[in-house]
Amino acid sequence: MGHYLKFDTIEKVFALRGEACMTLEELNALGILEARAAFELCCGSQRWIDGMLMRKPFASAEDLQAAGREIWGILDPKDWREAFSHHPRVEGLELLRIQWPGTPSVSDETFLELKKLYDDYYEKFGYAFLASDSGTRRDDVLARLDARLNHSPDEELKIAASEHEKITAKRLEKLVGQSL
Repeated sequence: MGHYLKFDTIEKVFALRGEACMTLEELNALGILEARAAFELCCGSQRWIDGMLMRKPFASAEDLQAAGREIWGILDPKDWREAFSHHPRVEGLELLRIQWPGTPSVSDETFLELKKLYDDYYEKFGYAFLASDSGTRRDDVLARLDARLNHSPDEELKIAASEHEKITAKRLEKLVGQSL
């Protein structure tokens, strides 16, 4: 269980194992350092992680999810940006396939188009493009990226925060393997 906590995203752990990292009971039994590492796989905001640590133990998967939502709801834009900073930028085709599993056969030309939009997004907003529906088709990703590039920084920050909250919920679900 603990050796999977060295990965930087829960998606990589889940892809490697094909199952949850641990049970809810195992999460509740983790010491503070291992629990911190487990929560950091789900969200990179230290205030969020600290809040989750304070809420342990969790009575159920629903309790875990509710805590995640409540704590995210009290974070500020500085905390959001900290969480966003833990999302890797798309630098290569393999990372694109991890982030967007619905695009396994992306051509080099399409990849370059996606990469340019990702880079434009990062340049404008200062963080990686976040979207919770990672199974989306390539054309949908291109359209969403293009549309979101037209937002103001304040407007996009709120959208990215909402997307990150959904991503965190999915990661918590993968962490303990209990879908709601």
